Amino acid sequence: MTEAESKDARVRSLMATGILDTEAETAFDDVVRLAALVCKTPIAVVSFVDAERQWFKAKVGLEVSETPVEMAICRHVLVCEDIEVFPDLTKDTRTVGNVLVTETPSLRFYAGARVDSPDGVPIGSVAVIDTVPRPEGLTAEQTETLLALARQVMAQLAMRAQAVKLKDGEDRFRAIADSMPQMVWSTLPDGYHDYYNARWYEFTGMEPGATDGEAWNDMFHPDDRERAWALWSHSLETGVPYEIEYRLRRHDGAYRWTLGRALPIRDEAGYITRWFGTCTDIDDAKRLAEERELVSQELSHRIKNIFAVISGLISLSARTHPESKAYAMALRDRVMALGRAHDFVRPHSKVSQPNARAATAFALLSELFSPYDGAGGLRISLEGDDIGIDDRAATPLALIFHELATNAAKYGALSAAGGHVSITANRMGDDYRLIWRETGGPAVAGPPAVEGFGSTLSKVSVEGQLGGTLVREWLPQGLQVTMVAPAKSYTRPSRVN
Repeated sequence: MTEAESKDARVRSLMATGILDTEAETAFDDVVRLAALVCKTPIAVVSFVDAERQWFKAKVGLEVSETPVEMAICRHVLVCEDIEVFPDLTKDTRTVGNVLVTETPSLRFYAGARVDSPDGVPIGSVAVIDTVPRPEGLTAEQTETLLALARQVMAQLAMRAQAVKLKDGEDRFRAIADSMPQMVWSTLPDGYHDYYNARWYEFTGMEPGATDGEAWNDMFHPDDRERAWALWSHSLETGVPYEIEYRLRRHDGAYRWTLGRALPIRDEAGYITRWFGTCTDIDDAKRLAEERELVSQELSHRIKNIFAVISGLISLSARTHPESKAYAMALRDRVMALGRAHDFVRPHSKVSQPNARAATAFALLSELFSPYDGAGGLRISLEGDDIGIDDRAATPLALIFHELATNAAKYGALSAAGGHVSITANRMGDDYRLIWRETGGPAVAGPPAVEGFGSTLSKVSVEGQLGGTLVREWLPQGLQVTMVAPAKSYTRPSRVN
């Protein structure tokens, strides 16, 4: 590295410490007092070498606070390993012409321990100075003390650098937090709120500091306070993320629905050091969702009525066209099965909700098979793993199993008094399998010569709507149907607000 490059690196590192032209500090003043005392010199300094000057952060026995860089004996310490000693400044070619030596204050002895910046660049020294020569230099104890004091100065610089980084990081965090549309807050590990961004005070209209500690709980709607406090207490005790919807009082006194979330920050040992959270105003979105829900319920109710109307029209048409009665009744039954499936998974209002059942495959199939229950109990049994469903899966399930039950009642197990159907469901990795088994019915000679419309409809429903497969086996004891489809096909992924 050239001398110019070395100078540039020194200046950059020195500027990065932020030490230049700062006020006196006890930690540095103590260093020079101890250095002068131990080394028995009238002068001691902590000095830093800038591009044009030598500046003294701390000094004893010296009046000036800085000197031109060309007069700085300290610059010679910057190129030494650890410590540089001049027993007689008048006899060293590097200092013999220095005006501090040739004129007042007529310095004669100098010993300096190098001080490096936090990134390892020499930037200054801890030095002791005398006006008389000291041919013997420093004792071993004095040398070790001077080196130790230089390390203390470097430790102070490192702490200062860390403080600067923390402040810069805090300033950046505050700038980012204040620019966010959400209300941002932070707490100590015990939940004491000690920070809110500008958006919080803008929303609540509170004065800075007015909601510190536990005062934030008073901002909630009275009906939400106990619930919010209980959940927050649970998060503090367990460390689980905090998430809740509550009503928060705005500056005009109106309560707005808000989504509150918080995550813990942990140290290397896993201990929580701080919580950071946000409050997001979701009032408009929540009201819009409620309006959409009302519209959805109204549309669903109308669709339910349409199924009833269509079924009625088919029955009426069958009476006026007796020759089509069989076909019309089969069509009506399919439409009614679709209607039951729709009613099973449709959005419910508060009025209809008490009659609503859990949206699962077993619950839907139980609803479809209820007409086939005999006096002796269930003729179609369900066992195994249940699965949640939505409207997308309800339609093909209703069509397939309505078709199987209808055919079983006409030609299969349910056409005989002792016949029975068992349905077994199992999770198999990412797939969900349903097996329909008929027993106790008429003996099965083999598959039918021609596949009916219902069978074709069932296969298309499984493959097209559920992305699965449907296999029929015409066993002597009765029909067996195996349906396998991805488990994810039965419900849509839930949305996260």
